[in-house]
Formats: sequence, structure tokens, C-alpha cells
Amino acid sequence: MQTVIIVIHLMIVAALIGVVLLQRSEGGGLGMGSGGGSGFMTGRGTANLLTRTTAFLAVGFFLTSLFLSWLAGLDRKPTSILDTTTPAAPQSQPGSPAPPLSSGGSGGVLDALRQQEQQQKQAPSGGPQVPQSQ
Repeated sequence: MQTVIIVIHLMIVAALIGVVLLQRSEGGGLGMGSGGGSGFMTGRGTANLLTRTTAFLAVGFFLTSLFLSWLAGLDRKPTSILDTTTPAAPQSQPGSPAPPLSSGGSGGVLDALRQQEQQQKQAPSGGPQVPQSQ
């Protein structure tokens, strides 16, 4: 259903673009206004036909746009930003190290960070540590 409406909508859009480009402007449009009296569409008949066609296509464009937006909104269900369906994650104390993510001994950056944390826990934390000369 939605695909059919989209195809109709696109056909209306293409026709509307074509009709608007055919209309006479101050510059003469696409050459329609510069011909002699024996042209396909001349004078007031051209203006009335193109104006009515533009209005008809504009109404069709408006209606198909409204119908497509209505179809798109059918499947939506309202949600609240206040509803929390997932339980809150446990919060750690500020300044405490994060729990290790994996226990694999690959010798990477995570293992080096774990070793630094263990060294800091073993060292007395009476104050800031000063480097010592040897």
C-alpha cells in the first residue's frame, strides 16, 4: 500500500516540476512564450490550463504527503523518557579502580595497568610519592 502511494507521489512530483517549468515567466520560460500565434498553447488558454494543472497537482502532492506521514506514524508507540526498564548499574566509589574486564595474560596494556594498580595498593599511601635516587 505504502509503495503504491510513494510511486503516485513521485509521479505527481515529476509532473509538478514539469508544469512549473513550462509556465511563462518574465524571461519567457522554456521558450513557450516566444513563438508566434500558431503555437500549441497560446495566450490566456496557456495560463489558465497551466495554472489549473499546477493547482491540481499541488493538491495531489499535499494529500499524498499527508497520507504518507499518517501511514508512517501508525506503527509508532509513545514512550516515556522517565520509564527505566533496565536495572541501574552498580556504581563504584569515586577514585576506586575499575574491575578488570578480562583475566587473559596477553602481556598487553591492560596487564601493565593491573600491575601498576597492584603496586600502588602495596605501597604505603601516606602522601605523595617522591622518586628516590639510587
